[in-house]
Amino acid sequence: MAPEGNTELAMSRCLVTGAAGFIGSHLCDALLDQGHDVVGLDAFIPYYPRAVKEANLAGARRHPRFTFHELDLRTADLAGAVSGCEVVFHEAAMPGLMRSWSDLDLYASCNLVGTQRLLEAARQARVAHVIHVSTSSVYGREATGPEDSALQPCSPYGITKLGAEHLCRTYAGHFGVPVTILRYFSVYGPRQRPDMAYHILIRCLLRNEPFTLYGAGDQTRSNTYAADCVQATLLAMAQRERALGGTFNVGGGQVVSLNEVIALLEELTGRRLDIRRKPARPGDQKHTAADITRIASVLSYQPSTPVREGLQAQLAWERQILSAT
Repeated sequence: MAPEGNTELAMSRCLVTGAAGFIGSHLCDALLDQGHDVVGLDAFIPYYPRAVKEANLAGARRHPRFTFHELDLRTADLAGAVSGCEVVFHEAAMPGLMRSWSDLDLYASCNLVGTQRLLEAARQARVAHVIHVSTSSVYGREATGPEDSALQPCSPYGITKLGAEHLCRTYAGHFGVPVTILRYFSVYGPRQRPDMAYHILIRCLLRNEPFTLYGAGDQTRSNTYAADCVQATLLAMAQRERALGGTFNVGGGQVVSLNEVIALLEELTGRRLDIRRKPARPGDQKHTAADITRIASVLSYQPSTPVREGLQAQLAWERQILSAT
C-alpha cells in the first residue's frame, strides 16, 4: 500500500543503490509492491558473503519490473542505469565503524567518491529526486537531538558519511540537484547484516556460543525496525515537495539499552547468553535517541513496530536461516 499522498510520482522508475543490502533489498521489495519499476545497483563488495546478498535479492529478481546491474559506483559508467529514473535512492555505503579505522581508503572511495559520481550522473540525467541515506553516526558519540544539533562524528566512517551529506548539499546548491537526506538510526530486523550487534547476539544465543560485549551494556539505541525505516523512505518520495532540501532523522519509537535487549532475547529464546566482556571500542556511540519531531511533522512519519515485536521477527528469520544451513 502506498503512503498517503503518493500522487506525484505514482508510477515511477526508481533506482536503488545498495539494492542487495539489508535495507536496500527491503526497499526494492516495497517499491515493487507499490507498482514502481525498480533498477537495482550493487557492487557486491566482499564486506560479508555474496551469498547473503544474493538471498536478499531473490524475491526482487523474480519480479518483471525489476532490473539489476552489478556496478561499482566508484568506477562504472552510471549513465545507462540512471537514465530514465525519476527517483534515486542512495542506500549504498561502506558500513561499520571498526574497519573504518584501518581501511579509510575503502570508506572514502565508497562513501565519498561513489556518492559524488552518483550525484553527477543524477545531475546529467536530470533526476527529479535524490534521496540520500545517511546515519546517526554523523552526530557523534551522543545522538539525541534534532537535525540541527552539532555534527561531531567520532569515527572515520561517520566522517565519510557526513562528507557525503556535504556533497549532496553542494550539488543541490550549485547545480540544483533535488536532494533529501535521511539519517537512519540503528536499523534492525530480518536480513540484518552479519556484522551488526543484534544479528551476532541472536546467532550466539541460537548456537550456544559466547557473545563479546563491548562496554558495560548500558549503551542505548533508538532502534528502528526495517519496515518502519522503509516506510519513512517511501514517505520522502511520496511527499517530494515537502521533503526536498530537508534533512530528517529516521528512528524507532523506543530507546533501549543493550542489556535490555539481551534480557529480552534471553526471554524469547529461553536461553542464557554466555557474555565475554571487553572495553568499549573507539568510535562506538554511547547513546542514540532519534528526535523524529521534524519527519513526523513534515512527512507524517510514525514508527509502529515495538522492539519486542521487531526482535521476534528477526529471531524467526535467523532461525529459518540457520535451519537451512
